Amino acid sequence: MRYPVTIVATLIGLAICLFNYTGYDPHNFVFFMLSIPAWVVDLFVDIHEVSVLLMYVLTVLTWALLGFVADVLISRGRESERHRRSVR
Repeated sequence: MRYPVTIVATLIGLAICLFNYTGYDPHNFVFFMLSIPAWVVDLFVDIHEVSVLLMYVLTVLTWALLGFVADVLISRGRESERHRRSVR
């Protein structure tokens, strides 16, 4: 199985983190809109008490996981489609 969605999603996660790191996102609006771990952490603790590096790593891993799930679902759909065609 190839993983094109996983690769693209991981790159999106990296791009979000790099954009935030460069300082072009001074109030962290983009980062907090697109980082799922930031949503969860903000529910339990003050976001300023959490390591920025940890948040970046979790953001990239979360985006990679979402891409992997999408790749698995696409692969299963294609396999079931192949199975339906071979049964006919």
